[in-house]
Amino acid sequence: MRALLASVRTRILAVLGRVGMYRLVLLALILLTAIAFAVSFTGRVVATPASLALSALVLLVSVGVVDVIGHAIIRRPLRLESGAITALILLFVLFPTTDPAGLAVLALAGAAASASKFVLAPWGRHLLNPAAFGAALVTVTGLGSSMWWVGTPQLAIAVLVLGLIVVWRAEKLRIALLFIVVAIVVGSVRGLITAAQFGLAQTPSQIIWTAVASSPVLFAGLFMITEPLTLPSRRRDQIIVAVVAGALAGWPFALGSFVMFPEVAILVGNLLAFALAFRARRGVRLTFASRRRVTPSIEEVVLHPSTPISFVPGQYLELEVPHRRSDARGTRREFSIVSLPGEDVRIAYRVPDGRQSSFKRTLGALDAGARVATTGVHGDFTLPAGDTPVLLVAAGIGVTPFVSQLRSEPRRDAVLLYVVSSVSELAYAEELAATGARVIVVARDASTGTVPAGWETVTERLTAASLPALVSDLGLRHAMISGPPRLIAELAPALSDARSVRTDAFAGY
Repeated sequence: MRALLASVRTRILAVLGRVGMYRLVLLALILLTAIAFAVSFTGRVVATPASLALSALVLLVSVGVVDVIGHAIIRRPLRLESGAITALILLFVLFPTTDPAGLAVLALAGAAASASKFVLAPWGRHLLNPAAFGAALVTVTGLGSSMWWVGTPQLAIAVLVLGLIVVWRAEKLRIALLFIVVAIVVGSVRGLITAAQFGLAQTPSQIIWTAVASSPVLFAGLFMITEPLTLPSRRRDQIIVAVVAGALAGWPFALGSFVMFPEVAILVGNLLAFALAFRARRGVRLTFASRRRVTPSIEEVVLHPSTPISFVPGQYLELEVPHRRSDARGTRREFSIVSLPGEDVRIAYRVPDGRQSSFKRTLGALDAGARVATTGVHGDFTLPAGDTPVLLVAAGIGVTPFVSQLRSEPRRDAVLLYVVSSVSELAYAEELAATGARVIVVARDASTGTVPAGWETVTERLTAASLPALVSDLGLRHAMISGPPRLIAELAPALSDARSVRTDAFAGY
């Protein structure tokens, strides 16, 4: 059953992986808006059909206008999905209205939210969640107030289902659930204390249900706190942010005339994230230096950073290559870093035989001296502390993080299972051989004469049944696997015998 669930999960992720995150979030918010619009005809939410439609239009226009101006100033292609996402989030946070004065406040919130992406964006990353900033600005200044009308039982199921799809695809499910659980627990405790103080006739179950279905925590946790450009890169830092922001969202309080609204709790979490990940967040300009084919289907790109990039081997950088008419995958992509800290940055990607994404076409057409940018380094796919023996399982391009890791710790007791379609696709064989690690090549045409000296070969397909025979001391090793979701699912039963397992799945693009 465990293997079946893992297989289903990875297959769903593979399907969702064909849609870029911006596009997926936007589609989820559009569907949620459509559901809210339908419910508004019943009178069971505060928004009326007219107020919902008019407010959405005003927010989309105000955010869009500032986005157009901002992108024109910085001379970067416009990203329609990003602006639409900000506008639709604000639609569920602020009070929908048909009143001209109220619509002016919505326009101001939308404009401020969009402007924050350009003004409050050190090193190319958002300092604050744009929608939270826009809502907080009009609320704190007294020009308007946030309502978070999305926090209603009538929309709770839709928010939960659509939000879970988004955070599952983004691999931020645990962080989102942690924020939500902390907020619900804290909110329930607050509700119990309030009920006892004022003698309110509410049962504990009613108080908990209110904290779950009639509060903004589901929407804030699934659509806002996990916004990637405001999260720290390391998981432990993300946990800290989720706990602090969740506690503040669950128990709002006042400091004089200043009230801790839910959007302010998110902003506090953003500032905490920035402080925790100050070094990792440093956006760096990169100069394209060269490219080479390391295998018939894998190309390596060498980038010279304007300032040294600090990272731990195994982490990845988010590379932005602006280009017009981008496809659903957008202008940003994540790449494991092949090189060591202090060297020119090397990344690698698979070049498909057929149609390429707009990003890959643009990256493949860069000339020497072209400038691109990274918004920082991220990820927890790093070697365990100490001298714990490791089993590294790589499929094709999934070997890239292991090249950096094995070069950084050549004395580590490591076994690398390298799965490729053909030995011609063995990338970085010389660098890996120089580390002295035990390498087992799994390929249909593998033989001692086609791989570096000392490497072992297997011609049969790698499965959960065959893995223990290849690595007899699996139970003593920390397992790390980098490859497509299908391989991870297939090996899951055997890898469960390892001391621990860490995965770095990718669905390709």
